[in-house]
Amino acid sequence: MRQARAVFLGSLLAAAALLGGCKGNCRQLSERLCSCEANSFLKDDCNRRASNEESRVGTKPADENTCAALLQTCDCHAINTPEGKQACGLARKPP
Repeated sequence: MRQARAVFLGSLLAAAALLGGCKGNCRQLSERLCSCEANSFLKDDCNRRASNEESRVGTKPADENTCAALLQTCDCHAINTPEGKQACGLARKPP
């Protein structure tokens, strides 16, 4: 689960590479997700892994739009619930 989360975060961070220095929606979402970690060591580790993945993955305008919507709903207080995972883009909504 952590590895899938890291890959997801990395893909979100890739948007920043395309935006030429300004933080895109996907970068902001990644930072928010990393800030949900329990302590500073885990936060730093999350940000480092996400940054490493950023250079490997590209994003499209549709990705930025998805991240913008997720920024409106993602909340660290609910991230450990199924609904919270869906709100942050870490789980799919049931059919």
